[in-house]
Amino acid sequence: MRLVTIVSLAASAVLGLGALFVAKIALPNAASAKAPATIEAQGEPLVVASRAIKYGEKLNAGMLKVIKVPKSAVPAGAFTTVPQALAADEGAPPVALTPIAQHEALLPTKISGPGARPTVAAEIAEGMRAYTLKVDDASGVGGHALPGDRVDVVLMRDLTPDGPQRNFISYVVVQNARVLGVDLNADPTSEKPSSPNTATLEVSVEDAQKLSVATTLGQVSLALRRNGQADIASAPPVRTGDFLSGGGAARGGPRAVSRGPAASSGILIIEGESVKRERASRAAKVTVSSKPAADAA
Repeated sequence: MRLVTIVSLAASAVLGLGALFVAKIALPNAASAKAPATIEAQGEPLVVASRAIKYGEKLNAGMLKVIKVPKSAVPAGAFTTVPQALAADEGAPPVALTPIAQHEALLPTKISGPGARPTVAAEIAEGMRAYTLKVDDASGVGGHALPGDRVDVVLMRDLTPDGPQRNFISYVVVQNARVLGVDLNADPTSEKPSSPNTATLEVSVEDAQKLSVATTLGQVSLALRRNGQADIASAPPVRTGDFLSGGGAARGGPRAVSRGPAASSGILIIEGESVKRERASRAAKVTVSSKPAADAA
């Protein structure tokens, strides 16, 4: 019996040592073999938004993060570090000039300078100008023209302010102008219409000159365009008699002369009624005699 007991104890000891060997050596090696190898991300550093950033929001480090992307995917002028994007050594942080989506790259054109505020000047395209018009609820499309929309500018003139019968004429002065701001609202994500007093449009230098003249000639109003519509329509002047009598826009109206680039935007140089009457009176004074000059003397 003693021999059997001794053999049993020896066998148990051997099995215990074997289990201990498996637990200490074999199992950790197997676990480490199954664990995926950690591969360091390769690429160039790029600062992106860690969350959606609204227009006019002040930036801070919590809104930004650095990721690695292929060198070919790095936009020109992109920031590579968060302090560089925030310009921390310059004082107050910049603000977003446009809405920035989550994971979108942060670019200098999308943010202001350190401590600045979102301005209309930062939104003007190269070679363009911002021109502000006075509008009201009716002439400002009921406040439905919001920053980012496109509008046409229409001028209405009264040709006979002192006459017994009123005679009005309208022109399309500028077409497809982008709305930069309405009153003090320049947020392109704005969705709520409001009662406008002014509208700031993005126009060329030449169109700014046209608007300057148009505002002194009569009443200007905005015509809101459909999203994505950028065509330049043929829009001759229309006067009172053209639609009251059922005639075309050119019938009985003043002669329109287009000169150079102004024709593309629809503005026309009008030959006034006074010039027509003067020419007619001159023609009435001219007589043609069928007799020779000597007989007529």
